Amino acid sequence: MSAEDLEKYETEMELQLYKEYRDIVGQFTYVVETERRFYLANGVDVQVRNSDTEVYFEVAMSDAWVWDMYRPARFVKNVRVITFKDVNVEELDKPELRLPDSGPPFN
Repeated sequence: MSAEDLEKYETEMELQLYKEYRDIVGQFTYVVETERRFYLANGVDVQVRNSDTEVYFEVAMSDAWVWDMYRPARFVKNVRVITFKDVNVEELDKPELRLPDSGPPFN
């Protein structure tokens, strides 16, 4: 396999992953970003921990989806991440009702 073939394969995998993300993002409540991964989850608990000299974060997620194109199964029941780096947790906006942008269906 040439370098060009490998790059094309990775580009196609990234596009498939983006399409999967776009299709499922509405099913999740939180976006969680760590230094290594990006997650969608319905349950998130972040705990700040102290060792003797350093502070670290323990992140527990439930009902999660992992942005990783090399994983065969991206849906995970429970995830636990321990990191010394920043953790970003955002709650997704979930509008109850979305109205179409176009005019009425009948003229």
